[in-house]
Amino acid sequence: MLHLKKLLAAKPKERIEVHLHSLLTPWGEELDLEHVLEEHPTPQFARSDYQVLNGPWRCAFVDNGHDPSEDMEHVVRSALCPEDQEFSQDIVVPFSPEAPLSGIGYRLQPSELIWYKRDLPVPKLEDDARLLIHFQAVDYACAVYVNGELCGTHAGGYLPFSFDVTDLLRAEGNELVVCVADPSEFGGQPRGKQRFDRGDIWYTAQSGIWQTVWTEVVPAAHLEALSVEADALTGILSVGFQVKLGGTEEGQIILEVIDQGSVVATARCDAETTCALAVHVPDAHVWSPADPHLYTLRVRFGKDEVESYCGFRTVEVREDSAGCARIFLNGDPFFVRGVLDQGYWPDGLLTAPSDEALVFDIQAMQNAGFNLLRKHIKVENARWYYHCDRLGMLVWQDMVSGGDATLNSWDFSYKPSLFKFSWRLMRDTTVRNRERLGAGDESYRREWKKTCAGTVRTLVSHPCIIAWTLFNEGWGQFDSAAALDAVRAIDPTRPVCVASGWYDQGVGDIRGVHNYFRDLAVWKVGLRRRAFVVTEFGGFAHRVAGHSARDDAYGYEVFDTIEEWKLRTSALLSEVDSLEPHGLAGFVLTQVSDIEEEVNGILTYDRKVNKWDGRQ
Repeated sequence: MLHLKKLLAAKPKERIEVHLHSLLTPWGEELDLEHVLEEHPTPQFARSDYQVLNGPWRCAFVDNGHDPSEDMEHVVRSALCPEDQEFSQDIVVPFSPEAPLSGIGYRLQPSELIWYKRDLPVPKLEDDARLLIHFQAVDYACAVYVNGELCGTHAGGYLPFSFDVTDLLRAEGNELVVCVADPSEFGGQPRGKQRFDRGDIWYTAQSGIWQTVWTEVVPAAHLEALSVEADALTGILSVGFQVKLGGTEEGQIILEVIDQGSVVATARCDAETTCALAVHVPDAHVWSPADPHLYTLRVRFGKDEVESYCGFRTVEVREDSAGCARIFLNGDPFFVRGVLDQGYWPDGLLTAPSDEALVFDIQAMQNAGFNLLRKHIKVENARWYYHCDRLGMLVWQDMVSGGDATLNSWDFSYKPSLFKFSWRLMRDTTVRNRERLGAGDESYRREWKKTCAGTVRTLVSHPCIIAWTLFNEGWGQFDSAAALDAVRAIDPTRPVCVASGWYDQGVGDIRGVHNYFRDLAVWKVGLRRRAFVVTEFGGFAHRVAGHSARDDAYGYEVFDTIEEWKLRTSALLSEVDSLEPHGLAGFVLTQVSDIEEEVNGILTYDRKVNKWDGRQ
């Protein structure tokens, strides 16, 4: 039954800009500007010779007058750098200017540019060594300069990129400058839950550098990337390599698999630009949430040496003994007990204030009895996936959604919530329906495909990730069957939930349904082919005074006390658990923490109160 009164009470009638209270997390309160997020940014691809460039930079805001619909890479490439005196403010990288921890607290306008500048420390480069500069994420388009010369440009707010800057270096006194443009929702690119016009389910937009910047010294011939697949059922480890060739006498890649300090398997292959090898690891120790065992991988190519890791695990959707589709982990049926994880922080926005803060959220959810986090419409800091790998927290990874100006609340919210029959009527291949879902623009569809493919390639080696979600509640949804084929071509090893929420197109491995206003139930249609998962539900709200960004409570059902909230949440979890024998393969509860208007988290927004156990 649809609970119409709850639906209408929960849906805001208009978007109103409301002041948010300033909140700091415990880690934000202790931020040391000389030591900002100093840990190695990519534990799955680590070299010893690196330097993190986080901390104070100089910045300048320039009204460039460009239209948000323009090609942002062209905008940043053609912009003129301000004079030195215009870099008048300090900004703490990698926090966006909108984030309090940046020291700025300014919202970049869609027609503005933000320029960053700092000295570029350059270590002594031996022989044919090269210096790479890495950006883990910049929102949205940027141009990077060293000593006034363009290194390159990049567009896409959530994925890492790098440039070889060796040939632009001077003997001393090197300077790094970055120009960034971000049109937010006015540009139509994939952007997740952030929005310039913030309110209700949309959160404060951010811009600029928002993940770690760092340099790395490599030989001229070096490994550029690797991908790992470790099959728990066969013990076969398959590793793919991307290689920068040239200037080395050693033409082979050597892989060592190390367990507790001992080499347990080795393999080698001839180095080519793209190459791969496979090795059998005898009696492979299986990775699971209960026993997240990781093997160290050491890869050598000439003078280059990279350390990585892997976990042997296998995930699939298939029928159980009763003929019902289930999620199988390492060959056994596995019931998913998940929580929706948006990855927002009051002081850092999309950027966690510290590495310890990332770990805190993961362990708090484990302690509450959950075994999975659905990373919601965001590509997280690489270290977050590393911590999930080593702590045994499963991850359900969303693609970053978007949509142009044609996306409207009737089609992605009100109509599907009120009329379930409308879900099967929305075919996402027609021109009209693409427009209704905010996917009418070819440039948006092209950008989404690029971001989706890049996300899968970036994250494919993490054992914690057991499923992909392509579209959420219709936002920017289009051509589901083709999108599924494209993802499976890159990664055939994981189940895919093509459309989480409403507009299922009958494809993929998982039928993901959002259920906030109806009684919980398992839909019997298709249970022999696809696993049925309630991929969002709950959303119960309780505002803890002094720990909320707002003075009012926004959620799908509001409770006055923590005790009432916990009793209702516990009862709901018992109810959904009881559906497992009837065909339910898992669930995802909303959500890890409060965020701005929303107070439906297990943790408060500042992470100082755990509503589940009442601790402060």
